[in-house]
Amino acid sequence: MQMKVADIYTRNPVVVDPETSAPQARKLMEEHKIRRLPVVDNGKLVGIVTLSDLLKAAPSPATSLSIWELNYLLDRVKVKEIMTRDVVTTTPETDLKAVASVMAERKIGGLPVVENGQVVGIITESDVFRALVRLLDAS
Repeated sequence: MQMKVADIYTRNPVVVDPETSAPQARKLMEEHKIRRLPVVDNGKLVGIVTLSDLLKAAPSPATSLSIWELNYLLDRVKVKEIMTRDVVTTTPETDLKAVASVMAERKIGGLPVVENGQVVGIITESDVFRALVRLLDAS
């Protein structure tokens, strides 16, 4: 059985713009229980920010700054400063095996799904695992 990205990807993903603050992005991730956000500027994909990116941008727990100083500084960090700019993408019609291979080879946890220049979804390792379980159940 040949599967396409369209068979399993998450449609209408939560996205942010480049000016979104790091704390706002993290809050969105927590609210939606996700680990990556496509970054879209005027309808065009310009990057992706992951929970790992946000954690790396956060100050060390050993800092001597007060909580107010930390919050002030963190609010000034924008997604555009920490996002990955050269984003690997896919389309709904791409073969799932090819996408899974790229994700495994490049150690990428998720890819924005782009159609006609617009982000229409995201495919993650969780989507791929769910598809694998469906295939194993069918055999």
